[in-house]
Amino acid sequence: MNNAAPVRVGIGPLSVSEVVAVARRGAPIELDPDALAAVAESRDRIDRLAGDERPHYGISTGFGALATTYIAASRRTTLQQSLVRSHAAGSGAEVEREVVRALMLLRLSTLLTGRTGIRPATAEAYAGLLNAGITPIAREYGSLGCSGDLAPLSHCALALMGEGEVRDANDEPMPAAEALAAAGLAPVVLAEKEGLALINGTDGMLGQLCLAIDDLEGLMRSADVSAALAVDGLMGTDTAYAADLQALRPQLGQADSAANLRALLEGSEIMASHRGPEDTRVQDAYSLRCAPQVHGGARDTIAHARLVAERELASAVDNPVVTLDGRVMSNGNFHGAPVAYVLDFLAIVVADVASMSERRIDRMLDPNRNHGLPAFLAHDAGVDSGLMIAQYTAAGIVSDLKRLAVPASVDSIPSSAMQEDHVSMGWHAARKLRSAVDGLTRVLAIEVLTATRAIDLRAPLETAPALRRVVATVRTSVEGPGPDRYLSPEIEAVVELVRGGAVLDAAASALEPATRLI
Repeated sequence: MNNAAPVRVGIGPLSVSEVVAVARRGAPIELDPDALAAVAESRDRIDRLAGDERPHYGISTGFGALATTYIAASRRTTLQQSLVRSHAAGSGAEVEREVVRALMLLRLSTLLTGRTGIRPATAEAYAGLLNAGITPIAREYGSLGCSGDLAPLSHCALALMGEGEVRDANDEPMPAAEALAAAGLAPVVLAEKEGLALINGTDGMLGQLCLAIDDLEGLMRSADVSAALAVDGLMGTDTAYAADLQALRPQLGQADSAANLRALLEGSEIMASHRGPEDTRVQDAYSLRCAPQVHGGARDTIAHARLVAERELASAVDNPVVTLDGRVMSNGNFHGAPVAYVLDFLAIVVADVASMSERRIDRMLDPNRNHGLPAFLAHDAGVDSGLMIAQYTAAGIVSDLKRLAVPASVDSIPSSAMQEDHVSMGWHAARKLRSAVDGLTRVLAIEVLTATRAIDLRAPLETAPALRRVVATVRTSVEGPGPDRYLSPEIEAVVELVRGGAVLDAAASALEPATRLI
């Protein structure tokens, strides 16, 4: 039984957190009755046009380059079904369950705007799939991010028709007809315009943007924690993070990151031990001193991405649309450019935050730069290699992240006999960002693993109270310094502590409410 609070669709735009709740936590969906009434009203307009002898795109014509072909009334159900079947042409690996659920919720949200001309019963049936935990199997390739995420959405529409493949609530693969029958759901026979309404939106790329924003907002706070651990492990200073220095450059994200670093390092015995005049270092290396600037710039970019996502969540993306005054009009709102750009932008900042983290990892392992720690933080350097190859792993991930930062949205391959002669590639931008988010998580985890060992090696000096909580949390899964041992499981254990928020929660639990991590 799912105990998540229900998400009501149809009263204003969805929020990012509501998308995440349905996609990741299986929150049930409720449809707003007023929205369903608006859906019925716009459907009435479509029904009237369906009886018109003049051709109307998506209602009585073919699609794309076949838009000038008139379709007789007796063949329009076949037209809609053929559209979905032919467009369910994805290939490759299965798309993740949470992504499919997110794009389905967002398509449903657009359907409930009353601008698509779909029947209320069809919208209710689509919600039924989500509430039953039935997840259509969509494939990795098939969307160009223009005319909507066509192939992934078509795989979902195909399941609504009782065709294709799905996974049930227990994640078991099976034919859609079998899953619908087991859930007490009937396949939908599509009417005029409905096939087009079900597949013509930016929902796949937008869903992945919402999920990435949710991940990255937490990871940026985790990056502040891992950086603070490294700064203390390297006997760095927090003087560059002073509020008055940050105020000289009033970038919002930078100020938040610096405030986090100050709070996390407050009360460190390690830092107090080298504050006196005997310390001749004037300033730390950039990877320590400039962490607020890089982390802050990333935060500001995420904030911009959230703004774009919120605007898209308030949109009715379909073609044609039923306007507020009842016209049925072709438009270009399905073009994914606005979403594609910020997906690419996020991949750039992810790569840079990870790159800075890897530089701190390397610094902690180098006896020429780590201020008295053993080479590679090894127990018996020479016999033991310590964390030498953990840095290789981080470096390899960072190299991949730099490739993933190459924009997808600058590419365009014309399609549909040159009718769709410029496309956004937003789906591909979203897919590579998902890989990038995973890579950043892993690099931050390796930094946490490395820095907690460095801090242990500073004993008897202790780190700050907030960071001591992090060290203790890591030690529940990973042993402290000692002879070499099988390292891969330890890295994976810390990856899960970062991904699941345990590292962040541990640090925050030691801070007063007024100084909680921002």
